[in-house]
Amino acid sequence: MILVSEVGLRDGLQSVDAVMPTEAKKRWIAAEAAAGVREIEVGSFVPAKLLPQLADTAELVDFARGIGGLTVVGLVPNATGATNAARARVHAMSLPFSMSETHSIKNLRKDHAAMLKEIAACSAIAREHGIHFAVGLSTAFGCTMEGAVSEEQVVRLAAQAVEAGAQELSLSDTTGYADPAQVRRLVRKVRGAVGDGLLTTLHLHNTRGLGLANVVAGLEEGITTFDASLGGLGGCPWAPGASGNLVTEDLVLMLNAMGCDTGIDLEALLGVRAIVEQALPDEPLYGFTPDAGPMLDYAARVLRGGAV
Repeated sequence: MILVSEVGLRDGLQSVDAVMPTEAKKRWIAAEAAAGVREIEVGSFVPAKLLPQLADTAELVDFARGIGGLTVVGLVPNATGATNAARARVHAMSLPFSMSETHSIKNLRKDHAAMLKEIAACSAIAREHGIHFAVGLSTAFGCTMEGAVSEEQVVRLAAQAVEAGAQELSLSDTTGYADPAQVRRLVRKVRGAVGDGLLTTLHLHNTRGLGLANVVAGLEEGITTFDASLGGLGGCPWAPGASGNLVTEDLVLMLNAMGCDTGIDLEALLGVRAIVEQALPDEPLYGFTPDAGPMLDYAARVLRGGAV
């Protein structure tokens, strides 16, 4: 089964100037869960003065925990955020660890050595509270500030993150630089260092139109979880040019059409857009599937080809 993890409520809304009403966010969460989405990153435990769009994250965690079968994830930038996430009772927390030291300093004001200490501290907090702790290897495919990021550096830092306590890793194409060959190569290299079971997730952007091609490359390498954002909302506000999150609707259409078992009802998922459009009327939403509609014969394809 392939897990589609919705990150629009965090990665999407952090890049939107308007503050989406909390009640609208709750409707969004409930509607996606009803459509079959099994994991949602509902927000980030950062100071409200930095990201007022996400100031209601703890309230959203409490709401989302009441939905059966839904894994509730919160992003944390440091040990203080991890403590707050544990207090809110997230099921899982994720910490972004930029492979570009320039981006790391710009994003979280910490170099690599300081970030590894934060990973260790967050890991201890997560273990104490029985919370799953993942580390996202941001800018793993390149950085708009540093340019190319050495694959050997990504592998080294990935191994160090695991040594510091990460239970799971994801490779993040923060700036939309990845191509399918690079995805295959880097997944193999990181897994060679940390093991297959620790690298399970890709966080891809569609900035240059390669998002879905990169998903296919990830599938071929055995990746089982893909992050995506409803309507393609978001991108890192501290990485210039990092627009274009992978569109959840387009990802689900492709996976379902390929016979992958996502558990998501595409028609129901498409209906969730109305909630976001109503709450953020001035924010453009993206995606080919909402414009063209589902493929009429995709169910027949699944029956012919079987499920992954």
